[in-house]
Amino acid sequence: MNLINLQRSTLVLVDYQQRLLPALHGGTEALAQATLLADIARDLGVAVIGTEQYPQGLGPNHEAIRTRCDHTLSKLHFDACADGLLEQLPPATASHPREVVVAGCEAHVCLMQTALGLLDAGLRVWVVAPACASRVADNHALAMQRLQSAGAGIVSVEMVGFEWLRSCEHAQFKQVLKRLK
Repeated sequence: MNLINLQRSTLVLVDYQQRLLPALHGGTEALAQATLLADIARDLGVAVIGTEQYPQGLGPNHEAIRTRCDHTLSKLHFDACADGLLEQLPPATASHPREVVVAGCEAHVCLMQTALGLLDAGLRVWVVAPACASRVADNHALAMQRLQSAGAGIVSVEMVGFEWLRSCEHAQFKQVLKRLK
């Protein structure tokens, strides 16, 4: 099935660091989209993992992201998988592979390398394009093209939310719909 599976999903929010966000093209909007995505994930019981690139130098994630994460992984590699992200994800079974919904900054560096690392590990990866940002808009677009070519699905917050819900009969439908409107 090509829909995002709620029961197998984890949300990973990559490097929404306070010192970095002001320098990003569309950084404020990406932060707002990531916050909305995290709220929907929490409403639906999806684990939320954050990452921070060299926080000693770039500082912590924005408080709006930090408070919504179940765990935050400090990292030095651009690909968070190289610093233990895979071990933070719930275990997979042969019949139920893990799926990761991912968004972050910068789209063409840490977000892209982390998503490629997740793909290399055999996971299904969904990149939430409107919740990603880079210093230069062209770098965001190129990263999304490259990730799609590599096998990641490029999606929006609404796509993720409604695919996680699957039906208006879901117990959290009204709560999620309220957030999306």
